[in-house]
Amino acid sequence: MRAFTENLGRRVVGGVEEFGYGAELLVESLFWLGAGAFRQQPVHLHAIAAEMMRIGVLAIPVVTILAFANGVMMALQGIYTLRDFGAESQVIPGLAMSITREFGALIVGIVVAGRSGSAIAARIGAMQMSQEVDALRVLGVNPVRHLVAPILAAMLVMVPTLTVLADLMALTGGGILSSLQMHMSLAAYANMILANMDVFDVMQGLIKSGVFAVLITLVSCINGFSTTGGSEGLGLRTTRSVVLCIAAIVVADMIFTFFLSR
Repeated sequence: MRAFTENLGRRVVGGVEEFGYGAELLVESLFWLGAGAFRQQPVHLHAIAAEMMRIGVLAIPVVTILAFANGVMMALQGIYTLRDFGAESQVIPGLAMSITREFGALIVGIVVAGRSGSAIAARIGAMQMSQEVDALRVLGVNPVRHLVAPILAAMLVMVPTLTVLADLMALTGGGILSSLQMHMSLAAYANMILANMDVFDVMQGLIKSGVFAVLITLVSCINGFSTTGGSEGLGLRTTRSVVLCIAAIVVADMIFTFFLSR
């Protein structure tokens, strides 16, 4: 019992320390993004552009395929479920709200967490173990400004952008299946989507995607900077980064949905 209590206490203290470290990284990154130019230490645009390419542009194919497939799956399940009640046409309002509010941002968050979050943790972890991070400090380069701030800026731009793409592709997939199953034109489908969707639905998804971007950045960077123990430790931290990113995204999505859908 004593060992269990001690282990639980260590885990709680470690979680609080990680939360505080994440808050520190966020504040410091925002500081460098906003005030770095005035201190003659700007966050370089080419570094942000390189991160945007890794995080966003290279993720377009997988986001497109997954979002399209998800839209088809949602339309298929909705039509078959509502057909028993003679209300299969109501699947279109359901698609308009659920995709823009929930699933577009959720798909992008999970894809970016698995694809880019792991890469960020592995890259920073390798630098930490090879003492490159310490070398940056010796050279007078702030590691947060050089490593974290460009990632945060790129995430805040590309994750909402990918969310818009995911919304469009999921709605397209749902429209193609709906037109085949319900024998309606794509123009009629688009009109029904626009009639049942408002700006708040889209903004809710974009707000969530911005929060997901911050969570992925912080969790990945925390695990990267905390890497120890050689290649085995790097693998464990990379895996932990992906798991915690997805868990944080799902929990944050639940909280946002609870408050924004009331």
